[in-house]
Amino acid sequence: MKGKFIIYQMLPRVFGNTAKGGTTGKFKDISEQVLGEIKKLNVDYIWYTGIIRHAVPGDQGVKGTAGSPFAITDYYDVNPYLASRAAGRMKEFENLVARTKAAGMKVILDFVPNHVSPAYKSAVRPFGERNFYPGHIHDYDWSDTVKLNYNDRDTWEKMLDILLFWASKGVGGFRCDMVELVPVDFWQWCIPAVKKQYPGLIFIGEAYDPANYSDYFERGHFDYLYDKSGFYDTLKKIVRGEAPASSLTEEWQKLGKYQDRMLNFLENHDEDRISSPYFAGSPFGGLAALFVSLFFNTAPFMLYAGQEFGEGPEKTSIFDFCALPKISAWLRGIKEGDPMKWLGYEEQALYVVYREFMKKTAEPAIRKGETFDLEYANPKSEYFNPDRHFVFMRKSGKNVYLCAANFSSDRVQIKVNIPKHAFDYFGIPETEELNSHTPVDVRIASDAGTLLKLQ
Repeated sequence: MKGKFIIYQMLPRVFGNTAKGGTTGKFKDISEQVLGEIKKLNVDYIWYTGIIRHAVPGDQGVKGTAGSPFAITDYYDVNPYLASRAAGRMKEFENLVARTKAAGMKVILDFVPNHVSPAYKSAVRPFGERNFYPGHIHDYDWSDTVKLNYNDRDTWEKMLDILLFWASKGVGGFRCDMVELVPVDFWQWCIPAVKKQYPGLIFIGEAYDPANYSDYFERGHFDYLYDKSGFYDTLKKIVRGEAPASSLTEEWQKLGKYQDRMLNFLENHDEDRISSPYFAGSPFGGLAALFVSLFFNTAPFMLYAGQEFGEGPEKTSIFDFCALPKISAWLRGIKEGDPMKWLGYEEQALYVVYREFMKKTAEPAIRKGETFDLEYANPKSEYFNPDRHFVFMRKSGKNVYLCAANFSSDRVQIKVNIPKHAFDYFGIPETEELNSHTPVDVRIASDAGTLLKLQ
């Protein structure tokens, strides 16, 4: 998919759960009305996390009250607890895919290639001893899993079959778990084989070592990789006052030709909520970071369910049956015909900002336009602080935008220098009103950003 797009990540068992304790959300909770509301955030894909059947209490090594979505027990099944009736669960999932498409979005599923639960058992295409890494070891602290053996070609064939099985269900792509733990040679063979039959699919790799990016793009054929170790980590430091805003320039430049193929995000199931004291401390404290993530380039952006309402501050558990209070209030309102009815003033105000920001990504200059980083042309002065302010331009066709983010807790008025190089790069004629000699005045609220249309 060319240009910027938005992914909405949700754990269905958590998303639709409106009670505390050991209850679970279900496929049916993700109704046409709910999907219609999600689409209002300009979402293109929904990543349904935790669909494929995984270990639950009673299985060997299981963690938590629900089990990890990444400890798979059957690659060819969905979790029975997500369905209204266990006997028809695959059909319920297929109906969810159809509903999502009807709402104008596509489905992304997890593909967990490195490990499975020790309790793995599938009647469709069983694993043999040859498919498990010798000694039944596990990586890191993932004691609820056992590692798969990619030294045996049979494992490659089984993994390809699994991807083709889910692609046949109408999904639009795969978020591939911990891709760096699987040989790049496997991806080099596998992804083209899947795309030969399903050319429209996208593959997103969870990767963390920038030294591996080139290999997994060029040889591994991934469409996108996580930008956790670059943009995410840097933005988090800036928000926390541990790095200058100007440090984003270096992180962006390091990516070179892959700048627009990195998946940006501020939250996901592995990371702290923005409202966590380990991040911004409040959901509004992350708005400048959101602004930059959405508007700086054409890289895709992922929104984690509840982020738009300031869910947190605790990290949402991937091991337990739990509920999201603000999502629950929102779902209650949807059922009663007024999505905002049961949300507080702050939740509503935050949602309005998110919705407006997301809508603006449809603007051609943002969705597919070129970027010019202005940070180098704006050194520290009375009217600009590169530690807290980040400025850049976007252009598509005749439309040019000046974009300014303010990471400080103060409302500011800054002056932005636009160098002659920017005018030449974009082919913009200098005028009396807009030129390289006169700084542009920009007012920005605290912890926020401003899009200023220049022409």
